[in-house]
Parts: sequence; C-alpha cells; structure tokens
Amino acid sequence: MIADFEQFQAVLESVNTEIRKVIIGQEAAVRQALIVLLSGQHALIEGVPGLAKTLLARTFAQILGCEFARIQFTPDLMPADITGTSVFNLQRNEFALVKGPIFTTFLLADEINRAPAKTQSALLQAMQEREVTIDRDTWKLSPDFTVFATQNPIESEGTYPLPEAQKDRFMLKIFIGWPEKEDELNLLSRMLANDSPEAALARGVIQPVLGPGQLQYLRDALGFVTIRPELVAYMVDIVRRTRTSDDVLVGAGPRATQSLLRAGRAHAAVSGRDFVTPDDVREMAVPVLDHRIILRPESEIEGVTVAEALAKILKDIPVPR
Repeated sequence: MIADFEQFQAVLESVNTEIRKVIIGQEAAVRQALIVLLSGQHALIEGVPGLAKTLLARTFAQILGCEFARIQFTPDLMPADITGTSVFNLQRNEFALVKGPIFTTFLLADEINRAPAKTQSALLQAMQEREVTIDRDTWKLSPDFTVFATQNPIESEGTYPLPEAQKDRFMLKIFIGWPEKEDELNLLSRMLANDSPEAALARGVIQPVLGPGQLQYLRDALGFVTIRPELVAYMVDIVRRTRTSDDVLVGAGPRATQSLLRAGRAHAAVSGRDFVTPDDVREMAVPVLDHRIILRPESEIEGVTVAEALAKILKDIPVPR
C-alpha cells in the first residue's frame, strides 16, 4: 500500500534507477512504457530490428517482479500455440489443459505482425477481459496481465497488418527510433567491457522494486493525481475531432478517450506532479491516437502523415487555461 504521493514518487524513482542499469537512452520510450504499466493497459512497440524493443519489455517485467513469458510470432504460429489446448490423459481417462504462454503476468508478443490475423486475434479476449476460453471453458488470467507487443515497420517483408480491433486494445503505440550518438558510443564502450545491456540483465544486476502482485499498489496511487473537468472535456474534443477531420477516414472510438484520460494522468504522475495539465494531454495525444485512426486515401497521396493530421487537430482545438 502506498500512503501518499511522495512515497509513490520514491517508488517511481527506484524503477527509473534500475532500468537505467540496462536501457541506454530512449527516454521517451521508457517513459511511455511506464505510463502503460501504471495504467494497467497494453503497449504496441514499433521500431526496426536491434533497437532494444524486447530488452525494454524484459527489463520492466524483472523490475516490477512480474512473471514473464515470451511468444515469438511466426507465419506458422497457431492460436492454440498461444492459449494452450486440452490433451487427453490416458492414465486418468480425461482431458487436461496444457496451458500456453499466455498464462503469465507480463507477456511479450515479439514481432506480432509476423503472424496472420487469425493468430493475432488469439490475444483479443485476454487483452480485454483478462481471461481465455479454451474448448468452451473460461480461464482467468492474472489481474495484472499485460501485453507488450513488438512489431517491425509495416513496410518490412513478411508482415501482416494488425486488425483494427486489436490495435484499439493497445493503449499506446510506442515508437523506438535510432539512438543518439552518445548513447551508441556508450553501448559500444559497455560491450568492450563485457557489460552489454543483455549481459547485465542476464547477470541479474537489476533489483526488483516490487514483488509479485504489488503492481496494483502503483496503479491505485494514480488516485492521488487530480484532473480538472475542463481537461476531461478537452480530451473528449480531441478524440471527437478525429471523426470529423478532412484528413481522416476512420476516427478514434470511446476506448481512445479512456486511454487518453489514463495516459494524461499517468504522464503527470511520472513527471512528478499530482495534477494534470494541458501539456500532459497534448504530449500523450499522438501515442494514444496514432494507431487508431485511418487517413483518407487522398490525404495519403498528398503525403499527409498521421502525426501531421493529429497536429492540425490539436492546433484547431482551444487549450483550456
């Protein structure tokens, strides 16, 4: 139990201290991943190979004391490979469930867009209801069940686009870009000293900040963060404007509004404030909405990007004072 906002901040500081032992740079990605975890939601992480997408997820799972499992998505992966299946036990003369890797707390769905839609959809029920149905029986997952899914950019060969229903279940799309020059030099220096991030994680340099089942304490502590009604209305205006924008074919739904509220609140907490500002909302608008809207074909032909369309929307809506 976290008694006050100061104790909450102390725990967050410990989390950041531990993650810096492994992750080099990528400040925005680390912050957004923490926001997702504080909100009890899921994240879609996109970036070219070799930018520590998998390492980021593994590191957070270890710091937060979560049971961890990984699924490597491939074109031949079947839904039963994710959820598990019932196998007949000859000795007991009955069927027994062989649980799949989805029965964990922190699930890394690595390169999720390497598998076709049928396989990707095996995660839908688990991400929304935190339960799995196998052979007409429903099994509960951990209340802290979290999915971090990584994907290569959609232009890469051998990838499948994620269904819209599944993308909407990811709270944020976290983009991991190229590291800064100083960070890349730091990485090489650590490798020369046999202290690469992967080696450091394997050696157990990270100390868990929380124990199993204690992640909910951090999430409950977001109740210390207040938000004014004008900012709630501002969030609604932003999401609703995506549905009427001239550049957008399909706008964001109510789940996006909920995600923006959660993200704005968590961003304020991670920034050390117990109140939400318009900057928190604007900072999180693009990560929340980027994967949820579809541009009109004519806008895409003109070279308009999703980020540019969202920038125009944010510019048109008056900012509360």
